Amino acid sequence: MKIRKIIKKEKFENYELRHEVIDGSEYNGADVTLISAYNNNGDYIGNKEVAASLDERGIMPEIADKENSVCSIGFSKKKQKWFGWSHRAMFGFKIGHIVKEGNCESTSGWTEEYLKTHKDDLPMPIGFEVKNLEDAKRCAIAFANSVS
Repeated sequence: MKIRKIIKKEKFENYELRHEVIDGSEYNGADVTLISAYNNNGDYIGNKEVAASLDERGIMPEIADKENSVCSIGFSKKKQKWFGWSHRAMFGFKIGHIVKEGNCESTSGWTEEYLKTHKDDLPMPIGFEVKNLEDAKRCAIAFANSVS
């Protein structure tokens, strides 16, 4: 998707909405104007409804890693939880969480071949207990990978 120009920016505390003209020639059509949301680092969140929903929950969205182009994890200071999500599901992880068989964070959603070269995308082991916020973030990333 090629952005021709940004018509307008609306700044909120935790995100920005951009009214963007998208080049329609790639799709054999006319240009389209979209309203897209970006975090304070300029990473794509989704549409304005997704951004508003995350903001209402106090979740600061971010990309899971440099290979991703869409925010799929975020931290809530108020709840002291890391959240992972996709268009299908969302879940928050806090200290004390234990990974159980069948949990989304215990299955990566990736093929074995992919996992050979992307060790950070491994699922969380059954029985793993979240002992700190970094562990919670790892679970959120695994969850987001699984449901994406």
